Amino acid sequence: MKSEEQELRWIQESPPYWDAAKARIIGAAPPGTFGADRLSRLRDGDLLPGDWFRVEAGDRVVGFGWMDTTWGDAEILLAVDPERRNVGVGSFILDHLEEEARARGLNYVYNTVSPRHPDGAGVTAWLERRHFTSFEDGSLRHGLASVEP
Repeated sequence: MKSEEQELRWIQESPPYWDAAKARIIGAAPPGTFGADRLSRLRDGDLLPGDWFRVEAGDRVVGFGWMDTTWGDAEILLAVDPERRNVGVGSFILDHLEEEARARGLNYVYNTVSPRHPDGAGVTAWLERRHFTSFEDGSLRHGLASVEP
């Protein structure tokens, strides 16, 4: 049997649009997770800011990664289909977002966990296990080591 990671495909969306898969995975997330007030105004086909990547397993979208770069750093977002949590999809997304940021010569990737996030402590602990440093404002940052050719 193939491992979960071998089945996953990383696909950059160009240009990225709001669609049914994002509504299913991101739009249906609990309040406090992804800024539900902004998401509730999105309609199918709305153009989205930043760089979006989807993760597919077979013919199903199982997650998304988002990256927005500012001044040499990248804010990132990870969203995993609730039915595919705890099987490596989030780690797959994080690894690929870090690769994307490193390839662009960026210094850090960072994420901010809202105080209203239903599992803020769990998400923070998960990112800390992956070498992110947490700060009192809920932000977490991870430095990217340069990869020499």
